[in-house]
Amino acid sequence: MDPVIVVGAGPTGLALALSLAAQDVPTVVLDETGGKEEPRPARTVVLRADTAAAAERLGCATLRDEGVRWTGWRSMLRRQEMRHLPLGDDGTPAPLHLPQHALTRGLRDAAAGERLVKLVTDSRLDTLEQDRTGVTVHTRGPSGTWWRGSHLVGCDGARSTVRKLLGIRFPGRTAVERHAVAALRTELPWPGEALLHRRPPWLPGTEEVTARPLADGVWRLDWLLPPRGELVTPESLVARVRDTLAGWCGETPAYELLDTGVHTIHHRLARRWRVDRTFLAGDAAHLLGALGTQGVDEGLRDVGNLAWKLAHAWHRDASPTLLDSYQEERRAAVAARLRAADQSLPILRSGGGLRTYLPGAARGHDAMLTDGHLGHGPLGAPPVYTHSPLAPEPTATRTPVGTQAGAPVHDVRVTAPDGTTGTLRDRLGRGLLVVLVAPGTGVWDRRHWVGAGVMPRLVTAVDGLPVPAELLVTEAYPGASAHTVLLVRPDGHLVAAFAGVRPDELHAAADTVRGGSPAQARTARTADVD
Repeated sequence: MDPVIVVGAGPTGLALALSLAAQDVPTVVLDETGGKEEPRPARTVVLRADTAAAAERLGCATLRDEGVRWTGWRSMLRRQEMRHLPLGDDGTPAPLHLPQHALTRGLRDAAAGERLVKLVTDSRLDTLEQDRTGVTVHTRGPSGTWWRGSHLVGCDGARSTVRKLLGIRFPGRTAVERHAVAALRTELPWPGEALLHRRPPWLPGTEEVTARPLADGVWRLDWLLPPRGELVTPESLVARVRDTLAGWCGETPAYELLDTGVHTIHHRLARRWRVDRTFLAGDAAHLLGALGTQGVDEGLRDVGNLAWKLAHAWHRDASPTLLDSYQEERRAAVAARLRAADQSLPILRSGGGLRTYLPGAARGHDAMLTDGHLGHGPLGAPPVYTHSPLAPEPTATRTPVGTQAGAPVHDVRVTAPDGTTGTLRDRLGRGLLVVLVAPGTGVWDRRHWVGAGVMPRLVTAVDGLPVPAELLVTEAYPGASAHTVLLVRPDGHLVAAFAGVRPDELHAAADTVRGGSPAQARTARTADVD
């Protein structure tokens, strides 16, 4: 069978190729560049716990070598500290911060060592044709040629050629925010912590400055620019650096300026994310980034959502419901994120006035900004696919647990029947997971529980599911009682929790998750035509 064609070799495209390879699906990655990442220390990405774990599962070694997890979050308004939140040790997930070129390089290195991923550099797409069985594209370059694939995914950025060839509109707002950016090596008073400073008194007219640590004593500093679009000259940027460091440290400390730039944020959302056998992902499908939201984060969530569905279609055929659900779930999630940001912007960027003096206004603004930067609330939390077409109908035997149906599961310790152990998150990305909550399995000898209690019935039920699934056991899960059975999607979202072993309901839920039988879907389409 033909490979999946991935257009674009940024973080989203490379992560998608690796995710498909992990599910035994070959890909051809068409990269219009020469395959070298230009080092830009001032262009960085912030990964939340779920997306950082996903990139690590794909073998991205640079996360450990060049990524920094913040030890705390500190926010200030003028001279007053509004919040100091320790991260990591108390259970609050710490974002991972690293240069984007390091993330891309790490994913590219992992892809280069993967036999199912074919990286083709200096290949720019110029033609795209689709038929009933696949996609044919032409690339120009030193070795311009035709390529044939089972499906195609456009991960080719904001100016996506794939999106333009498909004629998909990309409406939205231009220049929602502009930031002057600098990467520099220096010492600041809060080593390892990120800082958001609103209206610093020593920078008149500056609404907001952020400082976020990177590896090797490097910091990324961002200054929110006025909406009137003032010109940022090298001299004015150096003056901002010196005045900002002096305001925080009492005097300007020694520093080494590594990189500068102006970052303009746009908010756009493609009208369609799927046209027949072609899909959009990452910046080709959406642009966001105001108020701490993260575009690369959302691109990696696109990958997690789409990869298992494409793998199912490649190996076993798939109903239209399964492939359509990618657009329905992910576009709705990103649209909600954009709405939250657009609703918050007028409040947070109002320029003061009477709103500033309303009771609790300053702390409310601080909470919204903190949510965006740390990955909480509508601006940053992982999506919940409550109204997904892949969500089974509720039944009387469902049982509530500490995770809402459609939300990402907790990363608990799990044991497979063969005795291997790890975390639930480590098992994601290959197939459905069926998790039995069985207190005591951590201390009992495996031979005593693998064939006891409800395990034999559950093994039989899992073997009879319409799609491959892995059976796991956990000592405990938040909010779950003993013998609760969790059904988890390959991207880590909870399908349902059952009170005990319910083979028929488990089978029905698994069938719904795959979008129903492809044969039944074809029969239904034929009947509609008749």
